[in-house]
Amino acid sequence: MIVSLRLAAMASVVAAVSTSVMAQTTGTIPPQPPPSEVTVFSPPPPDRYSSNEIINAGHRFFGGVSRDLAGIVEKAVSQWGLPNGYILGEEASGAFIGGLRYGDGTLYTRNAGDVRVFWQGPSIGFDAGADGARTMMLVYSLPQTGAIFDRFGGINGSAYLVGGFGMTALTGNHMVVVPIRSGIGLRLGANLGYLKFTDSPTWNPF
Repeated sequence: MIVSLRLAAMASVVAAVSTSVMAQTTGTIPPQPPPSEVTVFSPPPPDRYSSNEIINAGHRFFGGVSRDLAGIVEKAVSQWGLPNGYILGEEASGAFIGGLRYGDGTLYTRNAGDVRVFWQGPSIGFDAGADGARTMMLVYSLPQTGAIFDRFGGINGSAYLVGGFGMTALTGNHMVVVPIRSGIGLRLGANLGYLKFTDSPTWNPF
């Protein structure tokens, strides 16, 4: 009899505990905080260069004076997007004939090969004493490498300076070319000029 009473009491306790646990587990679950947003960075289109690729190429090209290059590149990307080509070259030391400046370099593209290019432009806006100024040019909407051999006119108001670097922008035949130069003798008046690209050296700027 006593054993039966004890068993009945234990059964009542177990039932009560089970009911309490069930009540807790079947109650309303408090709302969970939303998962934190994860930013997904899309890779650049296959024919274009990312900002980091341009900046890294510029650091290797300009060397120790490239501290402010990232700011200039980001400014260009914010205005014209990612380029599908870029030029690294040098404007000849003291090559001023009839108020003109001459340079040569290489046009690099992602999947259309690299091409040697030459250019001519006005010396107005630059220090005539500059010695072999290095120049990087971002090229936008280039349909093929041969399309670079054209004349590009300056875009008013496109000049921009960050530290020791300056950029201007030129346009022609639905393309945009953005020369970036280190601050040796750079003046903002240069954006009023033009550049003409050719596939061989020439003294004729027209």
